[in-house]
Amino acid sequence: MFTGIIEGFGTIREVRPEGQGKRMTVDADFFLEQTKIGDSICVSGACLTVVMIDDKRFTVDVSPETLAKTTFKSAKIGDRVNLERALRLSDRIDGHLVSGHIDGIGTVTLKQNIGNAIIVSFKVPEFISYYMIQKGSVAVDGISLTINNCGHDSFDISIIPHTAKLTTIGLKKAGDLVNIETDMIGKYVERFVGGKRHDEKKKGAGNSINMEFLAKSGFV
Repeated sequence: MFTGIIEGFGTIREVRPEGQGKRMTVDADFFLEQTKIGDSICVSGACLTVVMIDDKRFTVDVSPETLAKTTFKSAKIGDRVNLERALRLSDRIDGHLVSGHIDGIGTVTLKQNIGNAIIVSFKVPEFISYYMIQKGSVAVDGISLTINNCGHDSFDISIIPHTAKLTTIGLKKAGDLVNIETDMIGKYVERFVGGKRHDEKKKGAGNSINMEFLAKSGFV
C-alpha cells in the first residue's frame, strides 16, 4: 500500500525480456536504506517487487499483466520514473490510499499555466473516468492528485510548482502516456451497492445492498 506522495525520481538503466514479461533495473536518486529483496516499490504508479538491490540500484520483474495495463510496455533506458516505497503503519497518509494496481493508461492532452498553478488535462477510457468524481482522488504515474473536473472520457488536475519539480508530471507534454489508478474506495462502494453477495448469487436470493436498502435503513 502506498500514499501517492513521491519520494524521488529514478532512472531506468536496463530493460530486457523475461519470458512474456520484462526485467527492469532502476537507479534511484536517493538512498534505499532498509529496502530489501521482496519489498514493494511503486514505480510510476505500479507496485513492483524488488528482486535484486545494490545501494541505490534495484531490479524488478514486470509481469505480462502489468505490461498490458501500464506504460512499461514501451519503457526504455533513460526514462525517468516516480518512486515511492511501501507505506509504514506509523506514517502520515498525506495523499490517499494507493494500491499500485494500475487501471489503465491515460494521455496528456493539454498543459497550461494559470497563475501559480499548472493545469494538466488527460484523456482516458470511459471505464476509468466512470470511477472519477470532481474533487476526488486519482493517482497519475503514482502521484496522488485531486481531480478538478471530469467528463465521460477526460479529467484535469491542478498542480503546484513544487509537485512539478519533484515528480515526472512536470516533464510530461501533450501526447505523453501516463499510468492511471482510480480511488479504490469508489470501486468498493460500487461493488457493495450494485452487486450481489456470492452466496446470494448461488442461492438465487433477493437483492443485496442497494440504494433502496440504504434508504430504508436510514443511511441515505
